[in-house]
Amino acid sequence: MKFIDFLEEKTTFIVYQTFLLLLLSMLLKSLEIPWTLILYLDGFLFFFLILFLSFEYVRLRQKNKKIENLCNDLEEKYLIFEVLPKSKNFENQAYYQALKIACKSMNDKISSLESEKQEYQEYIESFVHEIKTPISALSLVYDNQKNYELKAEIQKINNLIEQILYYARSDTTEHDYFIRRLSLSNVVHKVLLEYKEYLLHQKISLNIHDLENIVFTDEKWLGFILSQIIQNSMKYCQKKKKEIEIFSTDNAHNIILTIKDNGIGISQSDLKRVFEKGFTGSNRGQKNATGMGLYLSKKLADRLGLQLHIFSEKDCYTKMEIVFPKNNLYQMVSEP
Repeated sequence: MKFIDFLEEKTTFIVYQTFLLLLLSMLLKSLEIPWTLILYLDGFLFFFLILFLSFEYVRLRQKNKKIENLCNDLEEKYLIFEVLPKSKNFENQAYYQALKIACKSMNDKISSLESEKQEYQEYIESFVHEIKTPISALSLVYDNQKNYELKAEIQKINNLIEQILYYARSDTTEHDYFIRRLSLSNVVHKVLLEYKEYLLHQKISLNIHDLENIVFTDEKWLGFILSQIIQNSMKYCQKKKKEIEIFSTDNAHNIILTIKDNGIGISQSDLKRVFEKGFTGSNRGQKNATGMGLYLSKKLADRLGLQLHIFSEKDCYTKMEIVFPKNNLYQMVSEP
């Protein structure tokens, strides 16, 4: 609040004090006090009035700043009422009560939404687990019939179901992950095994090397991230000679897992948007793309403390890097 605005709010008080000053001047004049002395006294009293208002302005500014800082320090701003000191000012008490009612209404609404979200998530998880049974049964049937085309379609359904599950859980990863020592070789081969038939059918050659490195993260979430990246690599390997290269490198600060394909690549204008929710690109021509795979991968990677980097050149290649930082835990456990 500016000082001029403060004075506008104090207009009634200033007019009242000015009126009293005039009455005092008239009283002193009736007592035959010289005008010069009366003017000196009026000036002295007016100076103290301005001084008082200045100190009051500074006090209120400090009080307002304290309340602003209190609000800014709160993670959930709607809880400000719980820590806000009750005002003794009669006018401010009405605002205090209004804020109390508004905060209570907001808290009730948030509690209701959180409850609905929890119920929705539980339903999605239950649905996914239930539907996986018939999907697995169909997959076995097509395995026995050696019908790999239909099995590939079943795999697509299963991948979409997995995306639904991980999307539902993506905001609560802290309740659903377990950090442990993992061999990159084991995790990569486990994911690739799920796409064995598709890789063979599409005649995609794999160049896998240097996967002896150890990382510390959640196996299930890392498996999902890898699965989404590998699916993209397989989907966009549309050249005559299709190849996916997977390897890891170890440096002083990180372990980097790289997945590179020689597919159609990504235009530079699209490259910076591939992690956006629902973004399917402008040059890939995939009508069945959802734009959710890399979005979820980035979201989960951030929550796990990993980094995702993408590099690409149109009509040449696409390379994804998963960066595992070497923290104190890694150094301590890795030492012989």
